Amino acid sequence: MMNCGLVSQKNQPVPLKSISVDVRVQDHVATVSSTLQYVNEEERPLEALFIFPLPADAAVCHFSAKIGEQEIVAEVQDRKTARDRYDDALSSGRQAFLLEESVESPDVFGLSVGCVSPGQNAAITIIYVIELAVQADHSLRFCLPAVLNPRYTPAGSGSGIVSEISSVCGAVPYTLTLSVHVSSPKPISKLESNCTLDPLVFLLSDHTQATVNLSPGHMFDKDVELLLYYQDTHQPSAIVEAGVATAPSGSLMRDSVVMISLYPEFPEEVMSSLATKGEFIFVIDRSGSMGEKMHHGKGAQTRIESAKDTLLLLLKSLPMGCYFNIYGFGCRFECFSFLQSVEYTQDTMDQALKSVKRMKADLGGTEILQPLKYIFSQPCYRGHPRQLFIFTDGEVGNTKEVLDLLKHHVHSHRCFSFGIGEGASTALITGMAREGSGHAQFIMGTDRMQPKVMQSLRFALQPAVVNISVNWTRPRGITVSTLSPRVNVLFQGQRALIFAQLKGESSGGSEGTVTVKYRLNDRPVTNKLHFCIKPTEETGLSIHWLAARTLIRSLEQKERAGDTDVFAIRSRIVDKMNRIRRRIVKTSVQTGVSSVHTSFIAINKESRQTVKGPLVQRRVPSYAFLHFPIRPLQRGGGPGSDCESDEEPRRGGCATQSRVKSTSRLGKRRWSHNLDPLLQLVSLQKASGCWELDTTLADAFGKKEDELTNQKPAQVEGSVWATVLALIWLYGSKIDQQVEWQFVAMKAASWIGSQKVGDLSQCVCVGNVLLGCQVTKETLGV
Repeated sequence: MMNCGLVSQKNQPVPLKSISVDVRVQDHVATVSSTLQYVNEEERPLEALFIFPLPADAAVCHFSAKIGEQEIVAEVQDRKTARDRYDDALSSGRQAFLLEESVESPDVFGLSVGCVSPGQNAAITIIYVIELAVQADHSLRFCLPAVLNPRYTPAGSGSGIVSEISSVCGAVPYTLTLSVHVSSPKPISKLESNCTLDPLVFLLSDHTQATVNLSPGHMFDKDVELLLYYQDTHQPSAIVEAGVATAPSGSLMRDSVVMISLYPEFPEEVMSSLATKGEFIFVIDRSGSMGEKMHHGKGAQTRIESAKDTLLLLLKSLPMGCYFNIYGFGCRFECFSFLQSVEYTQDTMDQALKSVKRMKADLGGTEILQPLKYIFSQPCYRGHPRQLFIFTDGEVGNTKEVLDLLKHHVHSHRCFSFGIGEGASTALITGMAREGSGHAQFIMGTDRMQPKVMQSLRFALQPAVVNISVNWTRPRGITVSTLSPRVNVLFQGQRALIFAQLKGESSGGSEGTVTVKYRLNDRPVTNKLHFCIKPTEETGLSIHWLAARTLIRSLEQKERAGDTDVFAIRSRIVDKMNRIRRRIVKTSVQTGVSSVHTSFIAINKESRQTVKGPLVQRRVPSYAFLHFPIRPLQRGGGPGSDCESDEEPRRGGCATQSRVKSTSRLGKRRWSHNLDPLLQLVSLQKASGCWELDTTLADAFGKKEDELTNQKPAQVEGSVWATVLALIWLYGSKIDQQVEWQFVAMKAASWIGSQKVGDLSQCVCVGNVLLGCQVTKETLGV
């Protein structure tokens, strides 16, 4: 039996001894420095090849190797040039190091460590900068990827770094240390994590600086997630960062760069109304990996079980009159109940719930592209904007194809994506939301899926912001060049970022203004932000690197879009793509930020002793639960996918031709009684928003049916009484989970308002006594 961890051909541990990570957070930007201590304990020179995860939006800006006391800082070069130089160095016996971004997915990197002599030490350092995402509860989320799951690679797709990922579970033979330093203009309220942390230490009495460390013993079985809470921090802001005086004139690194953070606030009358129109399409990953547990603690659900409970809440929360449908996908895809979206009624909701109850993780691999193509081929319903909710553990190999498809159809839908479990691809999850003008959520560890999904439903029910324009006012002598792609989406209270390059010298005045205009419910809205063009102190170059990353990603998307333009003349397409590629390479080299067309290359030119003898190239097994750069990469290896290890699909293996199947012929049955009390109550609600007065409702309250009927006020219909009781129970017993049932309650209150009810205050009073609650009629919203 093979030992756990990284092993060589001799079945001995590969000598990656430790990983040390230092995180510096300034406001909502994090600079992450990771150092890998590596020792060649074999008797021959060694080349080690690893693949590892990084956040998809990270700007990798530094790569170096320290051998003994000598540090070699890598340069960014054209990808082919860097690869040729690396191979030439190894052929001549020199030490070389190569860092490459995956062509298939920007959250996967390959690291080649070449010509390490026997007994020699090497410390490899990678630094990246990332903007922290704002969560629905207004925290800032930082995630250090520790898990890189095998990616499903569709038949016929090109091979590359992603296709090399395989899976073997086990412990790892090295340690991780993680330290975090936070600095903010606003006081720090708290810091939470899915991992065990040492106590938070405040460095200043005003709580604007703090440090915290990861407790020893991290097992590498999950990503390290940190949630940072500031006091009153989420306000519009602008940070101006000075350039480098020695950089080429006119380059991005020479000029100042501004990062604008917008937090739109919509009028209260817009936010208080529940949208009643829309086509809601739920796309559920049913690959074999969805059968894994959400976490390793007691009572953990499988991912597919959590998705089923979440679909129950979603289906009960939809407004009457909208349209909906559900798809499941794996190696093939299936419609759950309907071949096309149908109107939301009691009957269609019941049919869908029967199908959801039967849902299993039984469709093999993760092929998400084909179901999306099928969905986009279906006509939209006039007056009902399409809203996609995509649930996946994010293990796909054709990420960029998926994102390009969503980008192509961005004007006909919004996409809300959910990464489930450890190792979900940040490139896929955040990319789908970005290209689909929606919002991304990650459900990790002991997180409950339901509250995060319902927060996204609130965004989906907001009216779409249209006709967004961004205009700049600046002092004389200053020109503004926007680096970010066009803003296509704005949500209430959610940050939108804009990067711009400030060129020239001001001949008067020091203030600039950015004006954002848009239409909301056919009403014009204007937001303005004034900012000082004088650079903010002590920001280093982090804003420049983030701006460069934004520009590079935007150019890469344009390049891929040009490659799929079938209506243009081929010669013009090639010429355009070449120009874009040259600009990507130039920007990457000048800024020192990685791209798909460049690589970091470091060669030990100072070494007077070349390595003699043939290199031992290790084909190191990859593991399902490993941190950072520990997945060895063997050139020319076969692809790994869900289909090779997961449960086989019900009708044979992975089909390259997806097919649609209706599963509406299911027997009538009640939703499971094993649900928690909240979901059990929600499962009994009718599509209209009301409840029936019967035994099942009494059971949900822990009462007898006679107790409910005997206390019913005279002249009050049974369904009205039942619905009032349900609302009282929700507000009185489950207020801490209100985000999960808020739309269920809104539907119920709206339904009561449509009925002829006598003394509603008496109903509430009697209901409070019966259920042991103290809820006012005003609280219920009726």
